[in-house]
Amino acid sequence: MQQVAPLAVGDDVVLGPSGYDDVGAMRSGVDGKVTLHTVDFFPPVVDDAFAYGAIAAANSLSDIYASGGKPSVVLNLAGFPTDWGSDVLEQVFAGAVHVVKQSGAKWIGGHSVQSAEPLYGFACFGECDEADLITNEGAAVGDLLFITKPLGAGSVTTAVKRDIANQQDVDAAVASMMRLNDTAAVAMKAAGVTTATDITGFGLIGHAFNIARASNVVLRFNAGDIPLYDGALALAEQGVLSGASSRGRDIYGPNVSIAKDVPQAISDICFDAETSGGVLVCVNPNNFDAFRDALGEDDLFVCVGEVAAGEAGVALA
Repeated sequence: MQQVAPLAVGDDVVLGPSGYDDVGAMRSGVDGKVTLHTVDFFPPVVDDAFAYGAIAAANSLSDIYASGGKPSVVLNLAGFPTDWGSDVLEQVFAGAVHVVKQSGAKWIGGHSVQSAEPLYGFACFGECDEADLITNEGAAVGDLLFITKPLGAGSVTTAVKRDIANQQDVDAAVASMMRLNDTAAVAMKAAGVTTATDITGFGLIGHAFNIARASNVVLRFNAGDIPLYDGALALAEQGVLSGASSRGRDIYGPNVSIAKDVPQAISDICFDAETSGGVLVCVNPNNFDAFRDALGEDDLFVCVGEVAAGEAGVALA
């Protein structure tokens, strides 16, 4: 990080690698607007090729929405094994086309290579007014915390890999992971939100801690209010989690306070990675109604805690 930071310094750089934000942001010099830049790719999390492509696209675009922006351009990044035939590749790309088309972004190219392990995703670009830019810095004591999609994707996708998943639960989780966070972005703007993050690879606790340390506050979660995918809790109770759960606990554990009565399966899920998760939003109580009323019909409206004063950290009670 220190090696690349000097390359991201200048009056036109709004957000760069020295902070904890979801995107890089540059002043465009046009009407007070900023351009947003992000990239993400990963191996398959489900068996269905169409769903894999769609989830990869939605996950990659998520950072643009979480930052208050609108996607404008995408470039795909693909690495596929030689034994993946055209029938599989066509479905991966078809799923991605389906989601990118929904976003309104222009897919203007990309790069594909052969690789031993399949990897797929996008470099995404967007824009917003600088005044509307949502960052991890600015959470205020008293803000209410909302989550717009359930948690537990790590357990569901791990169950798929172990061939022990309930197909109905998988279908519900896949439908959620394929869905964009576009309506959540609209609701954040309507409510004047300044601080939010999407919940992806660092899990709820990892992304929450980024807000906590950027804003110098404590994010307090009510464990019993956290929404979970169907079947996720039962799987976690059996120890079915991705490897990110234990890594997250190792990395963020020293900055997290967990009440004794919080079931370990719940905390395990909160440490675990999410794929194309929802948005964790800090909402001023005065704007509660505006946020609720502007959410899409598929977005969850679930208050899971609040922002409190204290040394930067996360609390789960």
